[in-house]
Formats: sequence, C-alpha cells, structure tokens
Amino acid sequence: MRGPTVPKKVSFSEKLCEARPSKKIVVGLIVATAALTMIVGFNWGGWVTGGTSQQRVTTGAEDAVALRLVPICVAQFNSDPQQAPKLVELKAIMSSWERPDYVKKQGWATMPGEKTPDNDMAAACTKLLMGS
Repeated sequence: MRGPTVPKKVSFSEKLCEARPSKKIVVGLIVATAALTMIVGFNWGGWVTGGTSQQRVTTGAEDAVALRLVPICVAQFNSDPQQAPKLVELKAIMSSWERPDYVKKQGWATMPGEKTPDNDMAAACTKLLMGS
C-alpha cells in the first residue's frame, strides 16, 4: 500500500508559462507601459515638445546675437571720455538688476543705427564691464 501522495510544487516559471492573460489585461499593460514610458521620458529622459524646442532655439539665437554684439557695447564704453568715473559709478550700484539700466542710460547698449538699447546685450555688456 502506498502512502498519501504529496502534491508536486509548481515553480513560478511553470505558473507563468501556463498563465493565459485576458485581452483586457494585455491592453491594460500596454497602455500602462506607454504611459510610464512617456512619464519617464519627459521627466528624466530629456524629451521635449515641439513648442519647448522652438522656444529654446529662439532663446539661444537671441542670446547668441546679444553676445556677438557685446564687443560693440564695450567699444562704445571705451570711446566714452568719462569712462573711468562712469565705471566707478557702475560698480558702485549694489543691485545687479539696476546695472544694465545704467549701461542702457549711458547709450553703450544702443547699437549704431538703432534708436533703443537692447536689454539682453546690456545685461551681457554689464557682466563684461564688471569683470574688467
């Protein structure tokens, strides 16, 4: 006579091979995977939308033009007969956001042929003048 039979232990991989998920589960997993991929991509993967990309390109182009024109601003500063006392005044201004306004008022940030000064160039010119 034989003893009681012990049920065979089924491994996880055997259970997985025998599993037959329903269509709802498969579709749900596909949607969840797509959503998770997008969340990770946009938050940590460096993905951007077309609008964000265009905004970055425009900002970069404006910054490049401003930086390219900074030597003209510095040249206009250097040609100012009162450059030494005005540089002392500029450095005496404690607020960093007021310094570009001073550069604009002096006319250094107004390009030849223009009527108004450029804000981005005034800020870049101010940084350069403060370092000199």
